[in-house]
Amino acid sequence: MKTAEEVEKILKILDNKYPAPETELDYETPFELLIATILSAQSTDKQVNKVTKELFEDYKEPEDFIGVTPDELSNKIQGVGLYRNKAKYIIKTCHKLVEDYNSRVPQGRKELMKLSGVGRKTANVVLSCAFDFDAIAVDTHVFRVTNRLGIANSDTVLATEKELMDNIPKQLWSVAHHWFIFHGREICKARKPRCQECPVSHLCDYFLKEE
Repeated sequence: MKTAEEVEKILKILDNKYPAPETELDYETPFELLIATILSAQSTDKQVNKVTKELFEDYKEPEDFIGVTPDELSNKIQGVGLYRNKAKYIIKTCHKLVEDYNSRVPQGRKELMKLSGVGRKTANVVLSCAFDFDAIAVDTHVFRVTNRLGIANSDTVLATEKELMDNIPKQLWSVAHHWFIFHGREICKARKPRCQECPVSHLCDYFLKEE
């Protein structure tokens, strides 16, 4: 596990590499971000944006989804993976938002995770990006990058999140999760990491073991 000084060095380098990072999902409201994040599971942000560009023209609020059948919504979101299941999740979520939360997206993790299709990662994305809460959303990129670097050393997403919360200053949780995502997409790829181009390879457990 990295020392606090080593973590600080890594984060500074990634800050220089990916300044002012933000989610690449297109949205205008917390509700749109919630729907986009549900759609993003096992799909790329780019593909989700293609789908939501048309979807959000006609469906902007939870009420807009209430009268839609799963088959109708499936046809509108079939450009993303698992679209049939996601259609069911979204409709159930919209009913709950209308019935229990006055059509507003709740600002608590427990409440968000009561919504269909919303796990801890999705909840953390919404809390961080829509409401500016300090949160680390551990997706496949964050999990891979941080465990390779040695900022975390866990076999599960939840354990990784807890270790990152312990090892990274709270005020950097949200921005750091974007740094790790971008680094995972561009350099620290799953199958063929581009270690020779990596600005933090000299601090990376994975790279140092491979040498």
